[in-house]
Amino acid sequence: MTSFQSTLGDEPGIAEELAESQQSISIAEFFEKNKHMLGFDSGARGLVTAVKEAVDNALDAAEEAGILPDIYVEIQETGDYYRLIVEDNGPGLTKESLPKVFGKLLYGSRFHAREQSRGQQGIGISAAVLYSQLTSGKPAKITSRTQGSSEAEYFELIIDTDENEPEISVEETTTWDRPHGTRIELEMEANMRARQQLHDYIKHTAVVNPHARLELREPQEHFKFERATDQLPEETEEIRPHPHGVELGTVMKMLNATDSQTVSGFVQGEFTRVGKKTAESIIDAFRDRHYGREMRWRPPASHESVDVATAVENATANKGPDATSAFAEAVADAVGDRDRIAHHELLEVVDSAADGVEADHGTTFGDTVRENAVRAVWLELIDAADDAAANAGDGADDTDVDSRLVTDLYELADDATSTRKDDEVIHAFADRLAAKFEEERENDNVRHRLSRGQLREYVDRAADLTEEYDDVSFGETARENVVEAVWSVMATVPDDPPLVRELNGDRDATSNLVDAMRATDIMAPPTRCLAPITEDLITAGLEKEFDADFFASATRDAGVSGGDPFVVEAGIAYGGDLEAEGTGEVLRFANRVPLVYQRGACATTDVVKTIGWRNYGLDQPGGSGLPNGPVVIMIHVASTNVPFTSESKDAIANVPEIEDEIELAVREASRELKSYLNKRRSMQQRRKKQNVLGKILPEMAEKVAEVTGRSKPDIDDAVARIMNNVLVERQIEENGTGAAVSVVVENNSNTKESLEVTDIVSAEPENLSDGATVVEMDGEWFVKWEADVGSGDDATLGYEVPDDATFDLDVKGVESEKLTVTDQ
Repeated sequence: MTSFQSTLGDEPGIAEELAESQQSISIAEFFEKNKHMLGFDSGARGLVTAVKEAVDNALDAAEEAGILPDIYVEIQETGDYYRLIVEDNGPGLTKESLPKVFGKLLYGSRFHAREQSRGQQGIGISAAVLYSQLTSGKPAKITSRTQGSSEAEYFELIIDTDENEPEISVEETTTWDRPHGTRIELEMEANMRARQQLHDYIKHTAVVNPHARLELREPQEHFKFERATDQLPEETEEIRPHPHGVELGTVMKMLNATDSQTVSGFVQGEFTRVGKKTAESIIDAFRDRHYGREMRWRPPASHESVDVATAVENATANKGPDATSAFAEAVADAVGDRDRIAHHELLEVVDSAADGVEADHGTTFGDTVRENAVRAVWLELIDAADDAAANAGDGADDTDVDSRLVTDLYELADDATSTRKDDEVIHAFADRLAAKFEEERENDNVRHRLSRGQLREYVDRAADLTEEYDDVSFGETARENVVEAVWSVMATVPDDPPLVRELNGDRDATSNLVDAMRATDIMAPPTRCLAPITEDLITAGLEKEFDADFFASATRDAGVSGGDPFVVEAGIAYGGDLEAEGTGEVLRFANRVPLVYQRGACATTDVVKTIGWRNYGLDQPGGSGLPNGPVVIMIHVASTNVPFTSESKDAIANVPEIEDEIELAVREASRELKSYLNKRRSMQQRRKKQNVLGKILPEMAEKVAEVTGRSKPDIDDAVARIMNNVLVERQIEENGTGAAVSVVVENNSNTKESLEVTDIVSAEPENLSDGATVVEMDGEWFVKWEADVGSGDDATLGYEVPDDATFDLDVKGVESEKLTVTDQ
């Protein structure tokens, strides 16, 4: 049977016909058929996503204008559809920009800006408009008023999906009671099955935006979230990309677009945190990768037969004996003063010596003389002078057992490898490695210039031969140690880097530049482009929305991923009215926006699951997964470009740099939780012990009184001393018509304690001790006294009152479990 492929040639014009059917589509048309990618995959989720996009836009607009956000969200049932209304008090939109903001996908001001914002792609709110028109067929109704305008602009529009342009049906002015702001009204096919996710989104938005006032009114419930602070997030500034993490394709594009001529100008002008000194370090690292390094060999020792001065004299002709001798001695002395020397460093030595002799003797040492001197000395240093003489017909006899290269490389390899390898093995390895350098000279690489990759190839070859012929193991660690030892003594070459126009389009050279930037130690990116919530406001936000016993928070220093800076923050709430049964709650945020869906696909959840929560005092069945108990774990990632897993922005991608910082932030906050739980358990044990003493000691006191016939002893002092408590007791002595009151603090603990003592007295006190103050309020006098009492010390508050006064003692600054108060 004839195959289809064998008969294609019988049908002319197939390729042309297929080509004619190809056509471009607009982004709006694409998302029209793929709305699930934007988070509009069902009526329930679509409503939540529309609320999210509208509220995010409102928060960004208000904050950019320096306005404390007031946002109102209302959801109404209207027959077959739901109507969503979102109002804000932002700066409003101009008549010209409003239609494109709401009626054109991928239209916005933040995509190219490297600064933190909730919206990044210019898709969100216009996607909500698109979803609305697709499901209800009705236009979006938008009202906006700018500050100082007498009237508001009103539009009704849909998106022309073929052209990705707004299609306006109504455009007019109208009155509106807000002085400035924006209102959008959308009707869509939806349902309230995701009511809890909707409530969580609004509540969690209030947690990470404590400066905002939010109100949600839906068919069954009504919520108001007042602001906890009047402090707006710090204003962000746009920054350039950071060299660490920027990708090869991005750098190639930047090279094509830059106005800089040199690599130094390029890295200083296009990247943040790169000044002149850092640029020089980057260029040196680039030279190592692009040109390689030159091997630096040891100069001759006193016991060696190599005579540098004689070599220079023999290579120098027609310069007179005095000038020639001075030149040779200057070169020999300069070479001998160095620990190691590379070929380009020898060039500098010879040039310096020649310039000095020219000044002293008036004899000119031209380029040829200098080149001859460099060649002669270098051949001596690498033990190639005899070879050169032999090639010239001198027939010199080589009786040395080891070349200088073998001896030098032997020392480096011996220091870098294990002592378990004997000298013969290391010597054989060094001999084979030296042979590779000699091959380089024979191949016209007399300077011994190698890249690190080439050096590794030579070390591997020498190691392989050593394993083969000497029957010894030469493992990966030993090989890498030798490479590092040799590479560390090699010298970066002084060659000028290519110009930007020469780099442009050269993929390999640009890759070397990217590697050089990543290898250079560069300061972390500035955080002025980011607006983290900060530890205090994280705690304030959690306290505002969760009734818990303990709160902790942590804000990490800025990191960098893909050239974009980011900051990770974490917060923890524990105990109180939080649900004690089941799994703890994880709140995920990106740029102050709650991530409601796709929890299992998010890097934050993955990281939280990998942490050993038992180490921090929480229950974790199986030792992995989310912890159980009354705990809320909040994670916020702030970045100029959050790496979401999809356009719906529901989950953060698994980027190693960000995952590492998430873990460190959560662990930092968790350490405070561990301390709290340990202290709480200690206090519980202390309370239990104290309760036992409270039952036993009174019985013992009665028995003692019964046996001795004396009055029953006061057990409070005994309890305080046994428990190492702070004892606060009142003593009253009659004093004529009044009474002298003493409040004595006795510190039986092992640490210094700071107490705030307040004695509420029904009569006006007099003759107060130094440091005490008194305030009258509603016929009562509040005697306040602060005392710092060292371990084993005591302090006394004294005052006088009429004898009919009553008292109420309050002590703060010490846990109740460590405090014993007796109020006579």
